[in-house]
Amino acid sequence: MGGRLEGKRVLVTSCDTYMGPPIVELFRSEGADVITDAGALIGAGEPDELVGRAGDLDVLVANLDLEAYGAKVRDIDDARWLAGFDAMVHPLMRLVRAAAPGMIDRGGGSIVALTSSSPLRRMRPHTVSYVTARAAQNAFVRSAGHELAASNVRLNAIAQNFVQNDTYYPASIMENEKFRDRLRTEVPAQRLGEPSETAELALFLASDTSSFVFGQIISNDGGWS
Repeated sequence: MGGRLEGKRVLVTSCDTYMGPPIVELFRSEGADVITDAGALIGAGEPDELVGRAGDLDVLVANLDLEAYGAKVRDIDDARWLAGFDAMVHPLMRLVRAAAPGMIDRGGGSIVALTSSSPLRRMRPHTVSYVTARAAQNAFVRSAGHELAASNVRLNAIAQNFVQNDTYYPASIMENEKFRDRLRTEVPAQRLGEPSETAELALFLASDTSSFVFGQIISNDGGWS
């Protein structure tokens, strides 16, 4: 199969981390003109500058991550709490704010956010700060996605967990017997998801095949949520 994104101009953020590498590889193999950026986009003006440099876009893949850490409520550290919003929530809003007007002017486009299904059920250990930031991302996608639907801009999220990636689930994690037991007891699919599976879902949301999908948080976690 090939050519599913032929003629599409795509920007992928954090291209060398989280789900960036498999998405870039698949999108290019399907004919997309992929522009990549490896920056963290934490500065307030960085997302707008990036979108401006990228030029006209058909698709934006907002791939943003930050390593989760465990802390009970009484132990939440202000700096780490804010770091989650600085790394994942604020850049997502700013990227969408920068990219959406051009897409609207050109009659439509697709924005795919890589988020997490961790807010959709209780997490252990108690990664409250991380889960709250991911929940804010999902809430933004639903609200802004519904607004942008009238302009034919499809803003959707892939909310994943238990998918192999270097940030959260590196290949080496399968060497841990306790983690293997956790997969068997917590994840109905009883395995880690493949990066290629996430990339295919992102391609669906980026392509015209998903032309009637707006403001959705799509779980990709082996049935965990």
